[in-house]
Amino acid sequence: MTTGRRANELLRMTLSAESGVFAMRQYGREAAQAIGLDPQDQVRVATALSDVGRDLVRSGTEATVSFALTSTSARRLAIEITWQGPPAGDILDVSRDTVVRLMDEVTTTHEAGRGTMTMTKGTTAGSAPVIISLETLRERLARGRAAGPLDELRAQNQELLTALDDLESKRQELLRLNEELEETNQGVVALYKELSEELEETNRGVVALYAEINEKTTQLAAVDEAKTRFWSNISHELRSPVNSIVGLARMLGAGGSSPLSDDQQRQVRLINDSGETLLALVNELLDTAKAESGRLVPQPAPIDVRAVLLHLQGVLRSTLPAGVDLHIDDTDAGTLVTDETMLVRILRNLLSNAIKFTERGSVRVAVTADDEHIRFTVADTGIGIPAEQLDRVFEEFHQVRNKLQTKTSGTGLGLSYARKLAEILGGELDLTSEVGRGTTAELRLPARPHGGDITALGSVLVVDDDPVFRDEFTRRIAELSPEVRVAGDGREALETLSGFRPDVVFLDLAMAGMNGREVLGVLRAKPELCDLPVVVVTSAVPGGLDLTAAGLRAALLLKSQISAETVRLAVGEAFAVVRRT
Repeated sequence: MTTGRRANELLRMTLSAESGVFAMRQYGREAAQAIGLDPQDQVRVATALSDVGRDLVRSGTEATVSFALTSTSARRLAIEITWQGPPAGDILDVSRDTVVRLMDEVTTTHEAGRGTMTMTKGTTAGSAPVIISLETLRERLARGRAAGPLDELRAQNQELLTALDDLESKRQELLRLNEELEETNQGVVALYKELSEELEETNRGVVALYAEINEKTTQLAAVDEAKTRFWSNISHELRSPVNSIVGLARMLGAGGSSPLSDDQQRQVRLINDSGETLLALVNELLDTAKAESGRLVPQPAPIDVRAVLLHLQGVLRSTLPAGVDLHIDDTDAGTLVTDETMLVRILRNLLSNAIKFTERGSVRVAVTADDEHIRFTVADTGIGIPAEQLDRVFEEFHQVRNKLQTKTSGTGLGLSYARKLAEILGGELDLTSEVGRGTTAELRLPARPHGGDITALGSVLVVDDDPVFRDEFTRRIAELSPEVRVAGDGREALETLSGFRPDVVFLDLAMAGMNGREVLGVLRAKPELCDLPVVVVTSAVPGGLDLTAAGLRAALLLKSQISAETVRLAVGEAFAVVRRT
């Protein structure tokens, strides 16, 4: 034992017989109790000493046992056992594992035939400190007498009873905790069930909401189609009588008719002016209806851009108010391939608006071009448009209130119609404006036409259940497209499209089994195929069928009118429809 430990030594004894084992066990338990170890640690110390002592006595080895404190704080017990003879591994083979499990630290050494085992046990963190002097501990251990076998057996039985009581207490505590855990689990299960029911109810509500939204969407689409059909029909029905009124008014005012008085000529001019205004309104309504229904199909052709602008300048010069000039900037845009009629209508609307709302200054038209777009810019020095109204001016029938509005006629359809025509041509129409400084309108069109030319198609799919027509139509398409595939019915078409995307599909409307409308419904519901251009090929009388086809985002081609030109136009319309939507 080291000098430090001898100074803190509590007791030293010699172990040579079985009775010494009982004494060593008793001293160890009392020393552990004296420094404040809890009852379980006291039993651990006693048990460890008992096992080591029995191995030493059984091997016939006499040993010296020293009990000491590692510090004056009396918080850690150190027990050193020394003997002369073989190493610990030979005589303490069984007890060593027990000691390692029960004590905090265990070390063994063997030098010059002398073996030493040192074991320590200390109080746990949070234990109440024991205030006792070293001399008091020595006196307490010195007064103790070695217990006999019966006394030690009685002490061990008492320890066993204490341990059993402690185990029973822990078992009861464990049962109580298990009951609490079971109650908690039942609460969790009940809460999970309640949340699941609420989630299920929410899901049912969401499904119902989606169903209602889909129903409302279908109803809105039907209403929109009915509105477009109404516009188209009523405009068409109004056009004939209005044309008659205008024609008769012109005849009355002509020089070859019966002479009229000045008052009658003035009234005839009023009738003619009103009739022309009404005819312009009817024409705008009819054109807007056609644009919305998809029935306006561009017919691209090369046009001279400057010639178109000069023509518009000549037509609109008579409408210029005093103090306003119309300028056409020099341009080298050259030739543009587009629909001339639609382009003229767009530019005429833009120029008419600019002239109407410019009191003094100028209206200027400029054209610029690059590899991808050609831009027409119409800029005026008029009254301008408030910023909050810029998005609304493209709404149908919307007119911005201003001081010049009462002096000009209009329906509020011009800009809406112009933007639709721009989209049909594959372009865009935007406005920028500043109140009091003027407005700038920019029309952007593709430098090259999109679609409309079937020779640019790489592949097509022909779907028809009539083999005779299918073979004939395929022969015609084969002259214009390098890759033509065929399908005999709707289901075969969908199977083909699952691994193949053509540039355009020619689809028979009336087929046995899955008809063309059902195939279109499936295509438009799939994100990867919703923008696939489709031409509906049918032998039915058009009636309202063109509107139905447009509602399904498809072009229409009658079997009785198939030619290279009609096929080209149908393909162009199919591309235009999917581009607009």
